[in-house]
Amino acid sequence: MASIPQTPVTTAITLSPLCLPSQNSFYFPSKPPPTTSQPPPQPLTSHILSKPNHLHRRHFSSCTSQFLLTSPLSLTKPQNLESSFPLDSNYHSPQTNTDCLIEVDDLFNLLRLSVKYTDIDLARALHASILKLGEDTHLGNAVIAAYIKLGLVVDAYGVFMGMSTPDVVSYSTLISSFSKLNRESEAIQLFFRMRISGIEPNEYSFVAILTACIRSLELEMGLQVHALAIKLGYSQLVFVANALMGLYGNCGCLDQAMHLFDEMPQRDIASWNTMISSLVKGLSYEKALELFRVLNQNKGFKADQFTLSTLLTACARCHARIQGREIHAYAIRVGLENNLSVSNAIIGFYTRCGSLNHVAALFERMPFRDVISWTEMITAYMEFGLVDLAVDMFNKMPEKNSVSYNALLTGFCKNNEGLKALNLFVRMVQEGAELTDFTLTSVINACGLLLKLEISRQIHGFIIKFGFRSNACIEAALIDMCSKCGRMDDADRMFQSLSTDGGNSIIQTSMICGYARNGLPEEAISLFYRSQSEGTMVLDEVAFTSILGVCGTLGFHEVGKQIHCQALKTGFHAELGVGNSIISMYSKCYNIDDAIKAFNTMPAHNIVSWNGLIAGQLLHRQGDEALAIWSSMEKAGIKPDAITFVLIVSAYKYTSSNLLDECRSLFLSMKMIHDLEPTSEHYASLVGVLGYWGLLEEAEELIDTMPFVPEVSVWRALLDGCRIHANTSIGKRVAKHIIGMEPRDPSTYVLVSNLYAASGRWHCSEMVRENMRDRGFRKHPCRSWVINKKQLHTFYARDKSHPQSKDIYSGLDILILKCLKAGYEPDMSFVLQEVEEQQKKDFLFYHSAKLAATYGLLKTRPGEPIRVVKNILLCRDCHTFLKYATVVTQREIIFRDASGFHCFSNGQCSCKGYW
Repeated sequence: MASIPQTPVTTAITLSPLCLPSQNSFYFPSKPPPTTSQPPPQPLTSHILSKPNHLHRRHFSSCTSQFLLTSPLSLTKPQNLESSFPLDSNYHSPQTNTDCLIEVDDLFNLLRLSVKYTDIDLARALHASILKLGEDTHLGNAVIAAYIKLGLVVDAYGVFMGMSTPDVVSYSTLISSFSKLNRESEAIQLFFRMRISGIEPNEYSFVAILTACIRSLELEMGLQVHALAIKLGYSQLVFVANALMGLYGNCGCLDQAMHLFDEMPQRDIASWNTMISSLVKGLSYEKALELFRVLNQNKGFKADQFTLSTLLTACARCHARIQGREIHAYAIRVGLENNLSVSNAIIGFYTRCGSLNHVAALFERMPFRDVISWTEMITAYMEFGLVDLAVDMFNKMPEKNSVSYNALLTGFCKNNEGLKALNLFVRMVQEGAELTDFTLTSVINACGLLLKLEISRQIHGFIIKFGFRSNACIEAALIDMCSKCGRMDDADRMFQSLSTDGGNSIIQTSMICGYARNGLPEEAISLFYRSQSEGTMVLDEVAFTSILGVCGTLGFHEVGKQIHCQALKTGFHAELGVGNSIISMYSKCYNIDDAIKAFNTMPAHNIVSWNGLIAGQLLHRQGDEALAIWSSMEKAGIKPDAITFVLIVSAYKYTSSNLLDECRSLFLSMKMIHDLEPTSEHYASLVGVLGYWGLLEEAEELIDTMPFVPEVSVWRALLDGCRIHANTSIGKRVAKHIIGMEPRDPSTYVLVSNLYAASGRWHCSEMVRENMRDRGFRKHPCRSWVINKKQLHTFYARDKSHPQSKDIYSGLDILILKCLKAGYEPDMSFVLQEVEEQQKKDFLFYHSAKLAATYGLLKTRPGEPIRVVKNILLCRDCHTFLKYATVVTQREIIFRDASGFHCFSNGQCSCKGYW
């Protein structure tokens, strides 16, 4: 570039926006040099700025006046450069003497223009030129701000490090930048450095450092900053108070945030939005909606698009249909319905709380759409199970980003389309699409759906090879995948290696789920206790749902109630998943009353909630109550799903009277009225009802006339009916079908053997057992357990491993003698070995159910019911024995087996002899 001769500069700075200036680009003489006859050529920028063309002047005047750099120091309202870096129209660089005619304002204006037009070369040229003027803190701060706006944080930091006397603005600008770029630790270090250097923070400094505390959830640091703000008198400033509220809200300290809000002498709409957003994040949806009502009554403020978007999100999460529609109506009334963020939030609300027609109509009416709008529609179609329409919407998108791909991936997983999710992931890798942590967790979840060992290993290898295993969410997803794909040992090894650093809440939750999923509830509850005692586990929605599920599986009533209390205190009980888990837990712990209370106090229900309540009644063999819930569903207009019909058809097994005609009509209504095709599960339920009421021939005929090949579950339902009514002729035919379909399932052989034994056909029973042994099959050992003082005590048949086995066996022997005197007669048909009579009695007397019940009798106080759980069906002899045990001990025994609850009292059982 040509250098400019040493002539006085009167109206503009001569420099090129395309390259750095030369050494003599700027020269400010103390007296004018001799004039030359010919003016030198000038670069483009100088030419435009110095020509007396009114169009050029007007163009740049307009640019300069309309564009102001946004200060990086404020979280709540934009500030221009003059507010962050005080400028005066008469201000000149300290190096400028009376002979210099340049206006330093031009430098500030040009820096603004470099940002406006994203001209990095111009910014660097200006920086080089400013260096020649000597050090000037104000200009240095402007360069820092410009570099940050251009994304050149390293350059900005270099300017800062080159300043001998950075001021509060210099520090605050960089602290704010680091805070917003996920470099919170550096922001905090810089704030400490500022304090050590003796510079007192201003309001912008406080907002900047509080932003770092919010993003890193540094509550302790935030408390210290709050104390300093009070000491220096900044805590009452609106945007400092807003930042403090944001800190407390994000860290779950809602009471402190609300106290700050109430004590604010002045508020702006950002104050209201911050408090409402904090309440929504803290799951206090009702309080957020109440605060909105208070805001509406305040004439000084008016809800904006951020308020409405946040509230619509809250209504969607808690399924507050009426309130959500009211907010939609409010948005229409104040003219914000067509605001892009509000429109997107409305679509999200109706996705959860409306119909697909609502969502589609809203999308079509939108005057403007962005990538979020299209992504919301993909999510909506996936929520309603319309996978093909979601894919079509994705293909029509004018532009896509990682969020769009992730929405499609998540939708595939939600609809159990694991293979489609995996294919989409392969396409993303091939096309070089951005792979975020969310992408990886989604594809890992897809592998979990496929349950394929080799595929899970390939994806696991991909994650390790490309170094993605540094994220706790990914590690947790990998553990979850391994536990689903038959790799529990790998999951355990991963967890043990990760636990050396103190554990992580998400990872611990995944491991608890894995244990529960693989039939290891004791390990699950043990890990939960350990993590709680060590304080390493934070209970979130997933953790609550998982632990409550484990408590239900084990019948851990006391711990389940405690976790319910924690959910109430933390507000997670309002989450649908947690609420549904509470219903299931109480139902499985023989507390249907509290299950109903939990259902009635839920802020919203979905079909899972209704199904859970019906399933609870079936566990208690309350068929009439289950049908009453079904009637309530119909009156409320709740649309049933396939699971609902499996449950309702099964309910007819437990009705007080034979309602088979009504059951048949209900089954036919699935297709005719509800447009649901019956599956094998539905046929199995109907066959089970027919078998329960003794119509075994009709049940067999129904199977023969099914429109598709019946699955093994249908034949098992009929075999169960044959067992109840001891019908070996039909049972033998059914057994052949089952063994032909599942020749390697030992439970089938056990069922057939029991069927023959129950009818006294010992030779056939022993042949089945011999066949099992020849094939190398072993049945899964049955076990029973009792919970005493939060400890699980498990028993197997003739088990003497318990520390108090001597006392247990002595107690059982005494109990057996008393029961024998009361009329108990051992049922030898359930001893499948042809042995001596006394040996048969020994086999019978020490079944796991009897041992567990005896331990419960020994360890509970008089008058307390004994609660026992068994992993398979209770045998008929144990059933008879427990009836007599309640007579001789005058105690109630609540026994849960694979069929549901048996409530033994005064020699009677709630199952009435059918289970």
